[in-house]
Amino acid sequence: MHRKSAINRVLLALTGILMLGTALLVLAGGFGLYRHLRLTPPAGWPLTTPQDVLLDDADRTRWTEEIWWWPTVIAVLAVAVLLALWWLLAQLHRTHPGELSVGDPALDGVELREGALSDAMAADAGHLPGVRRARARVDGSSRRPEAHIDLTLTPDAEPAQALQALCDGPLTRARRTVGRTLPATTRLRATPHQPHRAQ
Repeated sequence: MHRKSAINRVLLALTGILMLGTALLVLAGGFGLYRHLRLTPPAGWPLTTPQDVLLDDADRTRWTEEIWWWPTVIAVLAVAVLLALWWLLAQLHRTHPGELSVGDPALDGVELREGALSDAMAADAGHLPGVRRARARVDGSSRRPEAHIDLTLTPDAEPAQALQALCDGPLTRARRTVGRTLPATTRLRATPHQPHRAQ
């Protein structure tokens, strides 16, 4: 999860740089439109006369005769396309443990789907004191499943007590069911107090 998040941040930064470059090109086009409408731009602005160009012939064709130019351009574009496809597939693919064995040692022929375990944990956690709403998700691999639990607490709940009750109750029972440690990440949210209007 952390690795995917870091990759997403890097790709978002690269996308931002690309968009900034595109914005600069659009801005340059805006200078050309300004000139085309025969408006008088402020002194010192670039591209203010019909003879001004963004890139002259020498700049545009500087490397096109070099033997390395076109293979490099094609390779860079191919790598960019492959990275984009890889990133897209990584976003669409989320690991699922699938069927989890039950008991320790595992009972022959008895398996539990990740969705059923998630629903059971959410229902169990939803009955804890101080918990208004609970959601649970199990992902990871079948050998190393991980639980992610979101708890919305009532305004008067103590977060430390709710977390302890979660560890002592639903998590312990889930770990006993699948016969493994089942690492868990818990996110706590507090329900805001409703304002009371004095009469």
